Amino acid sequence: MTPEKLSALLTILNPAIVQMIMEKRKLTNIDAIRLLYESSLYAMMEKEESKLWHLSPLTLYELLEEELEKGSINYPEEA
Repeated sequence: MTPEKLSALLTILNPAIVQMIMEKRKLTNIDAIRLLYESSLYAMMEKEESKLWHLSPLTLYELLEEELEKGSINYPEEA
């Protein structure tokens, strides 16, 4: 996948994840965006070879919650 296609996919995924963060953590849009973009999950999402882009926004949100609660992520094997 080209970097442009990955960027386009992230542009679709990110708003849904941010919306879930806002709703479940009661954060503002800016704070939710910051939380996502500063996470190790997002750093992995930006790497095409991680294959995280094929996961649903809900699964990605749950991985983010795992990172925030445990300090690490147990990535799905298919990712």
